[in-house]
Amino acid sequence: MDTIIQLTKIDFPSLFVSVFLILTGIKAIVSIFEWVTTKMGFETKWMKKRREEQDQISVNTIMIRKLSEKQQKDTLQSIQQDKIINDKLRCLTDMFIDKEIDDMRWEINNFATKVSEGKPCNKDSYKHCLQIYEKYEKLLEENGLENGEVEISMEIIHDSYKQKLKEGF
Repeated sequence: MDTIIQLTKIDFPSLFVSVFLILTGIKAIVSIFEWVTTKMGFETKWMKKRREEQDQISVNTIMIRKLSEKQQKDTLQSIQQDKIINDKLRCLTDMFIDKEIDDMRWEINNFATKVSEGKPCNKDSYKHCLQIYEKYEKLLEENGLENGEVEISMEIIHDSYKQKLKEGF
């Protein structure tokens, strides 16, 4: 019981100040020891570990910088490759559209020639040609092009088709 009574009489503020002063003193002694060992060229395990960590941080920083530069270079190269691919794709698309337009023109003009020469044509052939002409006009409109080559052929086809319908096709 006496021990408990003695514990209640302890001056806690003095105890905390004493502990703080002891810890501050230990820190000062460690700092002085570190300074002396550094000046004399000695290296403790703790100092060696700290130096190795700093070296590793420096190496990591250099590697991150190199990776960042490589990423920027790769991004620029990727953008250039995308532009080349887009240009080639645009070229191929234009070639395909030109071929489609030429094929449709040829088919319409060929059918008009056949009709104007009086060769026999059935109703389905006329309908097919009219559908091709609608696709042709739509393709021209979508690509900002103008029609100027099949208008006369379509007049011949329309006139012949109307005449055939009147005659009871």
